[in-house]
Amino acid sequence: MSIETTRPDRSFPLRQPPIHVPDDTLDDLRQRLALTRWSDDAGNADGSYGVPRAYLQELVEYWQTDFDWRAAEAEINAYEHYRVETDGVPVHFMRKPGVGPNPKPLILTHGWPWTFWHWSKVIDPLADPGAHGGDPAEAFDVIVPSFPGFGFSTPVQDRPDLNFWKVADIWHTLMTEVLGHEKYAAAGCDVGALVTGQLGHKYADELYGIHIGSGQKLDMFTGDRAWDLSGGHPIPEGLPADVHARIVELDHRFAVHLAAHMLAPSTLAHGLSDSPAGMLSWILERWTSWSDNHGDIETVFTKDELLTHATIYWVTNSIGSSMRIYANHNRYPWTPSHDREPVIEAPTGITFVAHENPPGVTTDERVAHFLGTDRAAWYNHVNVTAHDYGGHFIPWEIPDEWVADLRRTFRDR
Repeated sequence: MSIETTRPDRSFPLRQPPIHVPDDTLDDLRQRLALTRWSDDAGNADGSYGVPRAYLQELVEYWQTDFDWRAAEAEINAYEHYRVETDGVPVHFMRKPGVGPNPKPLILTHGWPWTFWHWSKVIDPLADPGAHGGDPAEAFDVIVPSFPGFGFSTPVQDRPDLNFWKVADIWHTLMTEVLGHEKYAAAGCDVGALVTGQLGHKYADELYGIHIGSGQKLDMFTGDRAWDLSGGHPIPEGLPADVHARIVELDHRFAVHLAAHMLAPSTLAHGLSDSPAGMLSWILERWTSWSDNHGDIETVFTKDELLTHATIYWVTNSIGSSMRIYANHNRYPWTPSHDREPVIEAPTGITFVAHENPPGVTTDERVAHFLGTDRAAWYNHVNVTAHDYGGHFIPWEIPDEWVADLRRTFRDR
C-alpha cells in the first residue's frame, strides 16, 4: 500500500498524488476483524489488567461494520500530499500553504502511536491565522511528514536503523535540499520533540527556532537500562502518599511501552501485523492512558478518529517499523554534534500539560520546576508555558493553546 512517488523538486506545486487505500486491502481488514478470536478477559471490567475486552470488542465491531475509511480519506485528501525519497528513505508529507505576506516554513513531527493526522487540528490556524482570529503576518507554510517507518512513509526495509537523530538529518535534507528553504521552523511532540530538539542542536543556524511538547535531554535513551525510567532505583521511602501514588501511576503508564518496544519490538510486531484487533488493542492502551480523558477516551477521540489513526497503521503494515525506532534510539546512541552550551542552541518554546506533571508538582509550579532541573540547561528556552489540562497528544487535545504557544515562540523571529 503506497501513494505515488514524486521526483524531488524545489518548487511547489509538485505532483499531488492523493492517498487511496485499495478496496481489497479494506476488504481484507474487515474479514480479519470478523474472524477475531477473543481472549477470556474475566475480572477486567475496570481495565486493571489492560485494555478491557468489552470496549475493544465494541470498537472492533464498529471498525468492521460502520467505520467509513473513504470519508476519512476524503477529509485527509483535502490537503496536499507528496511522497519523495530523501536520503534513501521514502517520506510522505502533507502540506497546507501559508496565507500571509511571508509565511515561515514549519515542519511538524509526530510521535508514537501518533500519525501525521494528529496535527490536523492545528494545520489550518497555523497556515491561515487571518481566518482564525490571528495575524496573517504569523502564517506558516506547514509541512507535516509521516515519521519514517510510520503510515505512508514506508516501507523502510533498507533502513532498519532509523531513530530520532537520523530522522532529523532526513528532515533537514527535506526542508533545505528538496524543498529549497534556507531557513525554517520546527515543532514536535513525543519522539517528534526529540527529532525537533536534534534539529535545534545540529542545525540551529538554519532554524528560526523550535517548539516542543516536552523538555527531555537528547541522551535520554542511552545506557543499559534506558527502557526503565526509574533507572532501576526503588521508590524512596517516606514520600507523601500522593507523590508515591503519582510515581506508581507514571511507571504503569510508560513501563510496558518502553520495555516492549526497546527490548523486543519484532516479537510483538509479528502478532500485531497479523491481527488488526491486536494492533488496535496495543495502541488503544496508549491513547487511553496518555490522553487527558478522565476515564472516557471518547471525550478526546471519537470512534471514527481512533479508527482513522488505526487504519493508517494497519493498511501500511507499519506497526513493526514504528515500534522499532525505540530500540534504535538505544542501539545507535545519540552523540553530540558540538560541545557548546546550551546543547540545543535554537530558540526553544515548550508546552507542558497537566496530565504529565511530575510527581508532587502542580501546574502552577511546572515551569519553575523545569527551570530548576538539569534538563532546562540543555535548551535556549525563550517561551515555556504550562496548562492545567491536556494530555500527551497536545496539538490534538488542546489545539488552540498549542497554536498560541507556538506563535509566541516564533513571534518576531
